[in-house]
Amino acid sequence: MGKVKITPAPLPGVLVIETVAFKDDRGFFMESYNRDSFAAAGFTETFIQDNHSRSKKGVIRGLHYQIKPAPMGKLVKVTRGKIFDVGVDIRQGSPTFGQWYGDLLSGENLKMLYFPPGFAHGFLCLEDETDVIYKCTGVYSPENERALLWNDPAVGIKWPLDQVTQVIVSEKDQKHPGLAKIESNFTYEK
Repeated sequence: MGKVKITPAPLPGVLVIETVAFKDDRGFFMESYNRDSFAAAGFTETFIQDNHSRSKKGVIRGLHYQIKPAPMGKLVKVTRGKIFDVGVDIRQGSPTFGQWYGDLLSGENLKMLYFPPGFAHGFLCLEDETDVIYKCTGVYSPENERALLWNDPAVGIKWPLDQVTQVIVSEKDQKHPGLAKIESNFTYEK
């Protein structure tokens, strides 16, 4: 069973997760997820869907979330390349509503972030051919999918745009509402 280190991030519910990689001349081996190891560290969410995206340098995806009755938490990891990964608290009544947390995830640092339901999630790719794996607590539900504008000034995410020459955002992701107009049926619970 692998060792798991779970550190709470500044926003309630967001977790920084690190597992041990066994390295030698051939490379490394690690358990990126083991239900029993995670449970022993206090993490008991159940994952039911895995997603995999590959993106070019400069791509911004997000900020996506799903409302109830199909909420989705995400455990995000990079297997190749590097991203600036971000979650925004959209839980009504949360002391950190509208605040964001971001961190660098890469195929080198092997760090993971967990964003629970009630967070809009997105990332900026900082290297070409970046592979991102998401373990999800819910299945994709197009009718419950919502999003927050990635560059909403009310949120003020400090994207490291100086590390890319061109920002690539889908037409769909350019049209999302700002924080004041998003649809969110999440309520903060201590």
